Amino acid sequence: MPEGSANPCVIKVLGVGGGGGNAVNRMVETNIQGVQFWGINTDAQALTKAKAKNTLNIGRKVTRGLGAGGNPAVGKSAAQESRSDIEAVCNGADLVFVTAGMGGGTGSGAAPIVAEIARDCGCLTVGVVTKPFGFEGRKRMSQANSAIEELSKAVDTLIVVSNDKLLQIVPENTPVTDAFLVADDILRQGVVGISEIIIKPGLINVDFADVRTIMGDAGTALMGVGTGVGKTRAQDAAVAAISSPLLDFPIKRAKGIVFNVVGGFDLTLAEINAAAEVVYENADPDANIIFGALVDPKMENEVSITVLATGFNETPNTPPPPRASVSSLSPDALDPAFYKNRRAATTSPLGADATADDARLAVERGMKFKSADKVKPKKEGGVSGFFRKLRRRM
Repeated sequence: MPEGSANPCVIKVLGVGGGGGNAVNRMVETNIQGVQFWGINTDAQALTKAKAKNTLNIGRKVTRGLGAGGNPAVGKSAAQESRSDIEAVCNGADLVFVTAGMGGGTGSGAAPIVAEIARDCGCLTVGVVTKPFGFEGRKRMSQANSAIEELSKAVDTLIVVSNDKLLQIVPENTPVTDAFLVADDILRQGVVGISEIIIKPGLINVDFADVRTIMGDAGTALMGVGTGVGKTRAQDAAVAAISSPLLDFPIKRAKGIVFNVVGGFDLTLAEINAAAEVVYENADPDANIIFGALVDPKMENEVSITVLATGFNETPNTPPPPRASVSSLSPDALDPAFYKNRRAATTSPLGADATADDARLAVERGMKFKSADKVKPKKEGGVSGFFRKLRRRM
């Protein structure tokens, strides 16, 4: 178990290749505790710049530490050569993230082998990778698509972020270097968002078993991120997350959803409830939904939400679904009055302006939430469903 971690769940993040290494560097900068980071590469020189405390130079006989030269076959051979070393890295972990930039030699060739080894070790294995920008060329895109197909067979859950979709998020005048940093940060948010709700003490935490239920053998997963400021910041962040351009399918089609709410010390229970309402109202009534709520002093006046959706079960014969967008949400999703009226059905003994510290104290004392009147939410899983889940966690 990583030093300083009191959580029994052992999480390891393996950055494979140059893109994966860059993403891990961004994650290390966030100083998340209880996660062990590894840089895995065929390029020995690149590993000297890694910020992860642990590194592994694979395929030293195949590449002599000089890299894969953009050839996935070389990256694959390198991983196979170092299979026993990779097994040693994965052993003892409960959850392994394999992150990489698809399209290059090491990431494309080695990541599927690394994931296969991790899964064989009994780890819940999650791939978090990027597809290259269109301007990086057809060959790189072709290699990326082939690698993603191979990786999908080796992981429990695969999150693929298309760099081209980031063009819908960043301003048109964004420099190329900054665009790649945004791609790295999206990978970081996916990994950290899932990890934190398991290991970081917070307002509402999630058991690893809950996460495994949703992400085990789940196939393709989609991720959305959103932020909000102002009076309706939590609701705005949730709407942004579930209508993110990164989501290929509307969240309504998902059978499993994990979402994480992060705010500053001024994050209130009413805001957590507002975010939860947005997700519950727009999800399938039968979807398995778990979430966490954390306090990050750095957030100050901002609320951030990461949503991971799984279980779309799309088949070749399934008609192409509309992409996620604001128009794909419930008609009431953008109406603040709708959520305000829903919240009126249930009140908290802490009060609407309760802070995170108030909530922690309430949890310690075993305080329960009670329905204020007989007004029923529109459907199960709304306000009352949210507080019912919260009571079970107290």
